[in-house]
Amino acid sequence: MPLILLIRHGENDYIKKKRLAGRLPGIHLNDNGRSQAKSLAETLAKAPVKAVYSSPLERTMETAKPIAKALGLQVNERPGLIETDVGKWQGKKLKVLSRRKGWRVVQSTPCLMRFPGGESFAEAQQRVCSDLESLCKKHDPKDLIICVSHADPIKLAVAFYLGLPLDFFQRLTISPASITALYIGNTGSHLLSLNYNLAFNFPGH
Repeated sequence: MPLILLIRHGENDYIKKKRLAGRLPGIHLNDNGRSQAKSLAETLAKAPVKAVYSSPLERTMETAKPIAKALGLQVNERPGLIETDVGKWQGKKLKVLSRRKGWRVVQSTPCLMRFPGGESFAEAQQRVCSDLESLCKKHDPKDLIICVSHADPIKLAVAFYLGLPLDFFQRLTISPASITALYIGNTGSHLLSLNYNLAFNFPGH
């Protein structure tokens, strides 16, 4: 099975304004997000990457395309990597959502949460991990591939492959434009890096 670099998309204004973007169309990287995508591309330009896959939303595609271009590859859209369907919660401010009854469930017992008009975390986890398994079967064990996705899908995948209970996935942190390296093997999975953020290399940022 291959080594997968799970990359969260760069910053957008919904992140800055603390709003839940969900699957809303038309959410693009802001200036800082585009700078983050450029830095990722420069960092990964010489890596022996065999393929670049991405959630089809704009913010993930805009993160994936500079990386793929630097590697001389094309971006392959994967609907299975898309953001969690938060239904009627998408577009809402986190401050407003935090006052809703379901917010405590999201944070403490997410295994019980189904977003109104959307999916459950269990369904999102199954979707993302099924897609990763499908990609693994397409590649040789020594291949290195990139999957650009979103915070919750990446956390859900890491939790699954580490054998963590679903209720523990919120204890993980995945920052914008961070890299998480996950090896999925036939005899077990290994987390090589979690939430590696290029900005951590620059004091003062």
